[in-house]
Amino acid sequence: MKTDIILAGVGGQGILSIAAVIGEAALQNNLFMKQAEVHGMSQRGGDVQSHLRISDKPVASDLIPLGNVDIIISLEPMEALRYLHYLKKDGWVVTNSKPFENIPHYPEYGKLMEEFDKIPHKIILDVEQIAKDLGAPRSGNVVLLGAAARYLNIGFPGLENGIRSIFGRKGDEIVEMNLNALRAGAEKTEGNDLS
Repeated sequence: MKTDIILAGVGGQGILSIAAVIGEAALQNNLFMKQAEVHGMSQRGGDVQSHLRISDKPVASDLIPLGNVDIIISLEPMEALRYLHYLKKDGWVVTNSKPFENIPHYPEYGKLMEEFDKIPHKIILDVEQIAKDLGAPRSGNVVLLGAAARYLNIGFPGLENGIRSIFGRKGDEIVEMNLNALRAGAEKTEGNDLS
């Protein structure tokens, strides 16, 4: 078992938190993991991407070759499109639908969606709205993680444990809020088994 992941978005959206939860879940499941340093401008509004590799065997490199990514998880739609050349032919893109217009001449939303129409395996959700509906507006990143859960080969309970571990120091209320966000994202994707 091997899962190669690109996490993408802009600074301040919670990419590092997603990486930490996945990493913690992988380690708790006795899996091997390597993560590349976050590339890009990690300041608020700058583009950010990171490679994350999980396997049941030791991982030699933290960088994923072009055409080998199993899943792109992106908190910003244009950032998801930026890394499509890494995606396997049968790979998945799981992305937030709401743009974060952080550059001049940001593409029109309709043009972005035309590009997504060309991708055979995708999940596009307004994770920010889902998080707001839960009363947890800052947990859109965890909603997105829940939507991607079935493609990570970790198991949903492992991700729940990862959330408990990563957010535990912030208190039970924050842990429960993030667990609810994870479940809400998972429930929005067809056929997602929460076992």
